[in-house]
Amino acid sequence: MGVTGEKFQLGTVGALSLSVVSSVSIVICNKALMSSLGFIFATTLTSWHLLVTFCSLHVALCMKLFEHKPFDARTVMGFGVLNGISIGLLNLSLGFNSVGFYQMTKLAIIPCTVILETLFFRKKFSRNIQLSLSVLLFGVGVATVTDLQLNAVGSVLSLLAIITTCIAQIMTNTIQKKFKVSSTQLLYQSCPYQALTLFIIGPFLDGFLTNQNVFSFDYTSQVLFFIVLSCLISVSVNFSTFLVIGKTSPVTYQVLGHLKTCLVLAFGYVLLHDPFSWRNILGILIAVIGMVSYSYFCTKEAPPKPTEASPQSNQVKEGESDPLISDSLSTAENGGSAGDEDALKVPMWSSKYSKA
Repeated sequence: MGVTGEKFQLGTVGALSLSVVSSVSIVICNKALMSSLGFIFATTLTSWHLLVTFCSLHVALCMKLFEHKPFDARTVMGFGVLNGISIGLLNLSLGFNSVGFYQMTKLAIIPCTVILETLFFRKKFSRNIQLSLSVLLFGVGVATVTDLQLNAVGSVLSLLAIITTCIAQIMTNTIQKKFKVSSTQLLYQSCPYQALTLFIIGPFLDGFLTNQNVFSFDYTSQVLFFIVLSCLISVSVNFSTFLVIGKTSPVTYQVLGHLKTCLVLAFGYVLLHDPFSWRNILGILIAVIGMVSYSYFCTKEAPPKPTEASPQSNQVKEGESDPLISDSLSTAENGGSAGDEDALKVPMWSSKYSKA
């Protein structure tokens, strides 16, 4: 993590691997919870995820596994509330749109992030990287997008979801660098605001979308087991999300998310016998080609890092050009945010979060 006081450090490879493994795990768990057991209250479940994440990090802080580093309170509050709102908007987007249009909404996050970083941060993306991202998005679109039914309210909600998600992920990266805080420190301070935002709007939003009351649901022992398991896995999902964005970039995190989407489709076919077609296979292959080429050009175009620098300065300067995979990672990326989790047909956290 590169910040004084951090006892454990994960490199870029470790962060990416943790994100993939935890996302695949939470997708399988939530699919059992939502599809098999009928617990379809995604927003409320996400608020519980964040609450458990905060409690886990507080225990870690008491054990002195990381150092608490307070910084600008208004920035933390705004960042946490914005993250919560973006998750709620993604859920609303799915509720008002077809699954195909929702998939297109998630695909639009990458080009929107590129545009925002180009306009406001003067970041330059070479033609090779732009082409690689285009190939990736085309492949994911072929593999996942089916129908494209449009409506005015759904389109507005999708646009708002795209903008808030992009801004939140860019802020995740820039806050860590500006205030020299680690992913753990940022997650610990922003989690309460995210959880509170979703805890307030979650029951109303879920009730509106499902016509069911989360508090009157029949909580059997099996349902409670999968809820607890999902919350425990979410600690790793939320931690790895902040870690990946901090060590690489928001665009790279989205690329990783689409890789996880393809892998989730493949796992669903192999393990859960979900429907699978040659179109899915073709789309996944195209997406993997785009992902590999993106990593290759990121590695090729990355500026050389200084040979002598303190760990703290390395955290500030590293990241934006770190590739999604490297030679040492090529054999490790075999697992599958808010998102990532698109195979569930519900907006998962990225986080999500969901999103897996």
